[in-house]
Amino acid sequence: MKASQRLLVKKSVNPANFNKGGLEKTLSAFSLTMMGVGAIVGSGIFITPGIIAAKYAGPAAMLSFVIAAVVCSLAALCYAEFSSTIPLAGSAYTYVYTVFGEFLAWILGWSLISEYLFAVSSVAVSWSSYFQNLMSGFGLKLPTFLTAAAGTAGVSGAGFNLIAFVVVLAVSLLLVGGLQESTRVNSIMVIVKILVIVLFIGVAIFFVKPANYHPFMPHGVSGLVKGASLAFYAYIGFDAVSTASEEVKNPKRNMPIGIVGSLVVASILYVAMAAVLVGVVHYSKLNVGDPVAYALAVIHQNWAAGIVSLGAVVGMTTVLIVMLYGGTRLLFAISRDGLLPKVFRTVSPHTKVPVKSTWTFGIIASVFAAVIPLDKIAELVNIGTLFAFAMVSIGVVFLRRHETLQQINSSFKVPFYPVLPVVSFLACVYLMLNLQAFTWHMFGIWLVIGIVIYFAYSYRHSRIRAGLRAKESKS
Repeated sequence: MKASQRLLVKKSVNPANFNKGGLEKTLSAFSLTMMGVGAIVGSGIFITPGIIAAKYAGPAAMLSFVIAAVVCSLAALCYAEFSSTIPLAGSAYTYVYTVFGEFLAWILGWSLISEYLFAVSSVAVSWSSYFQNLMSGFGLKLPTFLTAAAGTAGVSGAGFNLIAFVVVLAVSLLLVGGLQESTRVNSIMVIVKILVIVLFIGVAIFFVKPANYHPFMPHGVSGLVKGASLAFYAYIGFDAVSTASEEVKNPKRNMPIGIVGSLVVASILYVAMAAVLVGVVHYSKLNVGDPVAYALAVIHQNWAAGIVSLGAVVGMTTVLIVMLYGGTRLLFAISRDGLLPKVFRTVSPHTKVPVKSTWTFGIIASVFAAVIPLDKIAELVNIGTLFAFAMVSIGVVFLRRHETLQQINSSFKVPFYPVLPVVSFLACVYLMLNLQAFTWHMFGIWLVIGIVIYFAYSYRHSRIRAGLRAKESKS
C-alpha cells in the first residue's frame, strides 16, 4: 500500500461492535436535550442579544438569532444523521475517520481538542468573574493576583486565577463520579437557568414600549446579517451532544431528538430574550457589559439583578460540564484508535467513565484557565468548531455512498439531500473565511503541532494500520 493510501486508511464500522465500547448506556433523549441546552445557553444569553442590537441589527436582533439558528440547524441535521448511523464516541472525529480516512480525522480531532479545551478554559475565566461579582455583594474579595491571569489588564507580575482553576477541577471530579450523576446535576442546573431566563422575560415584558421597536432595522439587511454572524457563535456547543452517542440508550431515535431539540429550545430562549430586551430599552443604549442587568435597573427591578447573576453562573457551569465531557470522550475515542497513548482509553470498571482522560483534560484546561488571559484562550474555539461543522456537513454526501453504512438502517436522514449538506458546508466555509487573521495564524500553529504529533506517534501506533500490516505480512 502506498504511503498516501496509508494516510487515508478508513475506519471500518461494524454495527455488531456498537454496544461493545466499554461505556455505559445511560442517556435518554431528555438527558441529551438538557446537555445541548446546557452547552448552548451560557452567560452569553445575558450579554449577546444586547451587543447585537446595539452594534448591528437594532430591534431586529431577534431575527439575527433566527437566521443564525437556521444556519446552525443545517449542520445540526448533518450531525443527527451521522450520530444515529454511527453511534460511537468521538463525534465528528469518528465520522470523518469513517468516510475520509485517518489523517483528516486526526486533523479534525486535533482541532476539536482545541475547541473543547479552550472553550472550557475561557468559560472558566468568565465563571470566575461572575462568581467574584456575587462574592463582592457579600463583602468578600480575593487578592487580584489570585483572581486574574498574568497579562490581564491591571495585573502585574505572575497571576493565577484560582477560582477558574478550582471550578474546572470541581467539574472534572463531578464527571469522574459517573455520567448518570453528572447529567442529573446538569439537568437540574439547566432547569434553574431556564427559570431565571423566564423570570426576566416575565418581569420585563410588562415594561416593553412599542416605540423602542422603531426603526426595526436601523442598519438595514447588512446589519441584520452581521448580527447573525455574531449570533451564530452563541449556538456553538450542540456538537458536544454527538460525543455522547455511544452512551445513549437508543441512539437511532434519541440522538436526533437531543441534537435538534436542544437547538430548538435554545433558539426560543435567545429570540425571546432579544425581543423583550430591545422592547424594554432602546437598542442604542444596550452596548454595555451586562445589558440584562442594565435593563432591570432602567425599569427599577434591581431585586432581579442578583438572580440573573446567579443564572449566569449556573449557565456557565452547565457549559463547563458539557464541554469538558465532550473533550474527555474525544480523547477516549482517539486513544481507542491508537492515535494517542492507551492510558486515555482506560475505563473505570465501577463508574464506566474514562477517568484518566477526564483528569488529564481537566487539569490541562484548569491550568490554561488559571494562567492565560481570556482574550488569548478564546481565539481557537470558533475556527475549530466551524471546521468540524464543514467536514461533517460534506461528509454526509460520502456517508450515503459508503457501502457498509448504506446497509445500516439509520432512523434519521438529512432532508433535501444533497442540497442541504452542501449548503451547510459552504455556509461554514464562508464564516471561517470571515474570521480574523490572528485566529487563522493560531489555528495554523495548532495544526502544525498536531501534524508533528501524528507522524511522531500516531502514525506508528494506529490500530487500524497495525491490522493492515498484519494482513500484509501474512500475504
